[in-house]
Amino acid sequence: MGIIVNRDTRVIVQGITGIQGNFHTRLMLDYGTQIVAGITPGKGGTEVYGVPVYDSVSEAVEKHSATASIIFVPAPFAAEAALEATESNLKTVVLITEHIPVKDTIQIMAYAKRQGTTIIGPNTPGIITPDECKLGIMPSHIFAKGEVGIASRSGTLTYEIAAELTRADLGQSTCLGLGGDPVVGLNFVDALKMFRQDRETKAVVLIGEIGGNAEEQAAEYISSNLKSKLSPLPVVAFVAGRAAPPGKRMGHAGAIVMGNTGTAESKINAFKEAGVDVAEKPSDIPKLLAEKI
Repeated sequence: MGIIVNRDTRVIVQGITGIQGNFHTRLMLDYGTQIVAGITPGKGGTEVYGVPVYDSVSEAVEKHSATASIIFVPAPFAAEAALEATESNLKTVVLITEHIPVKDTIQIMAYAKRQGTTIIGPNTPGIITPDECKLGIMPSHIFAKGEVGIASRSGTLTYEIAAELTRADLGQSTCLGLGGDPVVGLNFVDALKMFRQDRETKAVVLIGEIGGNAEEQAAEYISSNLKSKLSPLPVVAFVAGRAAPPGKRMGHAGAIVMGNTGTAESKINAFKEAGVDVAEKPSDIPKLLAEKI
């Protein structure tokens, strides 16, 4: 069944009539995702690819028993959309939008925690459980059903590494984009805890990058919890940004080295000290995994 989403997940699309929402709704429907409703204030009563559109999340949830939302709303209005989804007691909210002000993101996360809602993102490619549910913008043809979980801070590296795994006949259980912003809903430790409980996941790939301390926290968790003979979970990692100069943001808002904090070297060393094999390049990952599964 994978983690977080599966074939039973009932999805609403917030911003379904916008360019991005419309485009990715079609692709998610084609993949088999159960999209039961869309939301665009003022467009209630219309349809997109046969999906009914409503003015509010609460109305859609009540009529269609939705359990998850994916948000394609511009940054100035994304916080309001996320709070509306959270207030409607949806289990999962995927926040695709980037450039959301950090103060707005902090507000979203605080409220979601009180409500018990899982936020994925912001600035994320989303989440996919191959052959069951795609809740995001990733190219679905590169993924294959299997036993390797992926949690990543980088969308494009997720695609590259998933494609490498698929070519090596190493399918994926669930691929999760954590998001590239400084404040995100899920971190590596959260993902590892869920993968540990998932019977389909036999190994995990963590895709990190410079900035923050999420990788160091993951290494500490792995060292304390995943090395037990009773419940081992093999983990392989890749860290992007080894050559990034201090003080320069690399692509994502959260990918920036400040002083001695958040360097690729510190993250790689933390993983190695925890016994995690760290790939020099993405194409090395299938070989490292094959030795562990």
